[in-house]
Amino acid sequence: MSQVHLIDHPMVQHKLTIMRDKSTPSNIFRQLLYEISLLMGYEITRDFPMEDVVVETPLETATLKKIAGKKVAIVPILRAGLGMVDGLRDLIPVARVGFIGLYRDEETHKPVPYYCKLPKGVDKRLVILTDPMLATGGSACDAIDLVKQKGCQDIRLMCLVAAPEGIKMVQEKHPDVDIYVASIDRQLNENCYILPGLGDAGDRIFGTE
Repeated sequence: MSQVHLIDHPMVQHKLTIMRDKSTPSNIFRQLLYEISLLMGYEITRDFPMEDVVVETPLETATLKKIAGKKVAIVPILRAGLGMVDGLRDLIPVARVGFIGLYRDEETHKPVPYYCKLPKGVDKRLVILTDPMLATGGSACDAIDLVKQKGCQDIRLMCLVAAPEGIKMVQEKHPDVDIYVASIDRQLNENCYILPGLGDAGDRIFGTE
């Protein structure tokens, strides 16, 4: 069974609370999402392998630690997942970026894929899938299916807010994919929106309705 990593750092929780406020404007919402994504990135990369390297400091030669060539692909689930890319990419500048397009059918509430573009050699990389909301889990599971079809085996899912129903679905369908979240909210409502949630993340990021 995959693990759920709840990132409850005070700075993450503080910023998330401001994002939840319906009066927070899009520009502040986007900035806070960037900042939280950067902070969450520290946790999602915590277990990266290290190697010893010899460095000449201004004072002496020292044997120090460096990441041992971990290759990463950041893959946002469009469109809201785009809001988490810049924070992660500023933390991991050498990461490649792919894109998966899914939209939710308003009647069935099921995801419909329409686009998939992944970096060359993605099967040799750690794939970090990003989506601010993990609601039913349908979009996340479909996105994981798509990257697995490309041969990817090392996949992590990074979300801002998750419902228990979405976590359950991902763990049942993809028990090899760990989930990183800033909050596990109470439940889904009748329209499959997360409660208390923060509304439609895509609309709040881009100022659409």
